[in-house]
Amino acid sequence: MKIQKLNEVEKVEVIPEEGTIKRLGKPGTGRMRKQSFYDNIAGYLFISPMLILTTTLVIIPILLSAVISFSDWNFVSGLEGFHFVGLDNYTRLMQDESFHRSLINNLIMIAVVPVAMFLALVLAALINKATYFKTFFKVIYFMPFISSFVAIALLWRVLYHPTNGPINGFLRSMGVENPPMWLADPKFSLISVMIIMVWTSLGFNMVIYLAGLQNISRDLYEAADVDGASPLRQFFRITLPLLSPTSFFLLITGIVGSFKVFDLIMVLTGGGPAGSTSVIVFYLYEVAFINLDSGYASAMGIILLMLILLVTLIQWVGQKKWVNY
Repeated sequence: MKIQKLNEVEKVEVIPEEGTIKRLGKPGTGRMRKQSFYDNIAGYLFISPMLILTTTLVIIPILLSAVISFSDWNFVSGLEGFHFVGLDNYTRLMQDESFHRSLINNLIMIAVVPVAMFLALVLAALINKATYFKTFFKVIYFMPFISSFVAIALLWRVLYHPTNGPINGFLRSMGVENPPMWLADPKFSLISVMIIMVWTSLGFNMVIYLAGLQNISRDLYEAADVDGASPLRQFFRITLPLLSPTSFFLLITGIVGSFKVFDLIMVLTGGGPAGSTSVIVFYLYEVAFINLDSGYASAMGIILLMLILLVTLIQWVGQKKWVNY
């Protein structure tokens, strides 16, 4: 009689006449497979609303935009005006000085992200150590992020006014005879917009950092105190490494957000003066809805998508060296 090692939960039937063991399978296997099938169906049903919306509002428009980018079509002429032009739109982009200037402005705006993250981390560390008014400070700093960007832009236009604005009034009271013209000066207009971007994103970054700080075990700091580590050494050896996943999240979302800035530019400067604050999304809007050149605008949108994907990929590869999970 041949003896085989069998799973304890597997049903068997012994046939004495033949000296063999017949496997009958595990109990409830069919029922488990059916339950697993139902669970998969339920999971797909739960994600189907988001999947349908993402496909309809994101994936399909991206694919259509990629097709339109190889044409000279505009949405006013209808499908009859759709003609393929090959890579002409992408060739034009390589020679378009306005696009180059917008791209450079977008790259400069990336500097907003580390500055906002640094200030938010400092504020989060101070508020986390505070004993009183924690909720009050959270609300105060978070208010700009949830406020209307149009209202924020109009407020800062008043603050930046060259002659009657409070900022220049304060600078004159401090002895500055010729304060900057801010939004009216091509040398300061982009910096003025970046200051507003830092101010609006500060609250969101701070709240995310506060959540990360509160997830760090106090035992680590107590052990460091026992070993004689100074507060500064604890910050660089414990706090920063354990906040690296939070920093990575804010870095990616911040850089992607800096490439999508539009409302502030539209309300504050309209891309001026002399194109000094024009960014890719605003220039794309001008080309598509003012110049009615949908094919060229679509090519610009695809280039922007590729640029964002490239920057995100670089960060994703680089995070393996500095993010501690």
